[in-house]
Amino acid sequence: MSVATNIKRLREAANLTQSELASKLDVARSTVTQWENGWSSPRMGMVQKLAGVFGVSTADIVSDDAERQRIPANAILPRPSTAYAPLLGRVHAGDAQEPDVLDERVPVPEDVISRHPRAYFLQVEGQCMSKVYPEGCYILIDPDRDPQNGSIAVVSIDGADYVMRRLYRGATTLVLSPESWEDGFEDIVITQDDERTVEFHGTVVWFQSAEEME
Repeated sequence: MSVATNIKRLREAANLTQSELASKLDVARSTVTQWENGWSSPRMGMVQKLAGVFGVSTADIVSDDAERQRIPANAILPRPSTAYAPLLGRVHAGDAQEPDVLDERVPVPEDVISRHPRAYFLQVEGQCMSKVYPEGCYILIDPDRDPQNGSIAVVSIDGADYVMRRLYRGATTLVLSPESWEDGFEDIVITQDDERTVEFHGTVVWFQSAEEME
């Protein structure tokens, strides 16, 4: 099961509404909704709070194993498995620009990084993709996963500029499309006749907020 499925299953088993769970965690109901829909994932500190509310281990929250045996709440448990991915820079969700270079690390569930061992984080700037990834969040890029039609990809344009957009690729045309709540953003259209170069840096495979949503 995914984190989203686990949270919803445990909440329903505890006979709690999303609003009641949000109140116990001191977060907005919309935060619980986003977790259960898979739009964002709780950070490790909130995973521990969720485990306390449900009387389970943190592994019961993050485990992908649907048949995982439940561990008693009073058992002595190992520390939750957490990995780290490098935060290499910022990517602009708007006009293309060269990203800043950072030297930080961002925690990520170990089961996520195990599926994407060379992945790295970029922090989103701008509102071009606000329907999918809010400004300030961290997006995890897998450089080994080629973007497919409909994927959200990070590309560099003309060797230096980086942009994150929804990618659509035809026989002779590449379209990088925004998904924003704001007006004014337009498709970037590149045809095979354009004297422009496009380099794919990977596909967005996961994201999390920079801090707990309230």
